[in-house]
Amino acid sequence: MTLDESILKLTAEREITDQSVFLQLLRNAGHAVTQPTLSRHLKKLGIQKVTGRYQQLESLPEPPPVFSLTQVPPNLVIIRTRPGYAQPLAVRLDQQKIDGVGGTLAGDDTVFIAVAAPARCEVVAATIENLLAPA
Repeated sequence: MTLDESILKLTAEREITDQSVFLQLLRNAGHAVTQPTLSRHLKKLGIQKVTGRYQQLESLPEPPPVFSLTQVPPNLVIIRTRPGYAQPLAVRLDQQKIDGVGGTLAGDDTVFIAVAAPARCEVVAATIENLLAPA
């Protein structure tokens, strides 16, 4: 089994919360890798630490099953969703590199999106609504 296959298998079968645990499990599977090598492979495979454990982001639902979006002037957009979906949603939004977004902050069921320029708040909210709209 290749290193990538082992990483994917471990991620699917176990709840891994720490890279040192990940490294030990890989060593047990016959892969002597360093932490920087593991980090590169995790990034390549789309695996990130979300809600405290390593997950492959492609396996998470997109868009979340239910959401509501609210603008809070002058420069805040708030998304409310089902519990457990806010952090993966924030990661997805960050990956989109939406023009005008200063940053995101996610809890369990709420994502706060800071818009860098208040004049862009409506455009950012519309862009996010379009991204979350069913295909």
